[in-house]
Amino acid sequence: MAEKEAKPKAAAKPKSEGRSTTKTAAKPAAKAPAPKPVKAEVKPKAPRVRKPKAEGVPAEPPRSSSRKVRSGLVVSNKMEKTVVVLIQRRTQHPIYGKVVIRSNKFKAHDEKGCDIGDLVEIMETRPISKDKRWRVTQILEKVK
Repeated sequence: MAEKEAKPKAAAKPKSEGRSTTKTAAKPAAKAPAPKPVKAEVKPKAPRVRKPKAEGVPAEPPRSSSRKVRSGLVVSNKMEKTVVVLIQRRTQHPIYGKVVIRSNKFKAHDEKGCDIGDLVEIMETRPISKDKRWRVTQILEKVK
């Protein structure tokens, strides 16, 4: 067998030899924050003076309601204090242009005592139950 010759090990290089110092450049200085603009002096507002209310005259006109109002035909009154109102509306088909009748049924709270076939006006209101969000405001036409 051949004897292995002992090879001399290479001396370890110092760590600084392999790195070049030319890559490290000075970082640009951070920009100084811009000075805040000076606010103009604000004059204090004069206190609001309420005008005395004249007797017999309402101070403000009654507000106009933003609630939806619909009129329709009562198709069911089998529940207690609840009626089902059929609302029909005519719309134009978006593509073909034909006038189409669309309908919705709403459950409305009824304190007036409507019968099937009555024409009633309903108004949107707070949720009364799971399905009821409308109430009968007036009976426009009673069934005969």
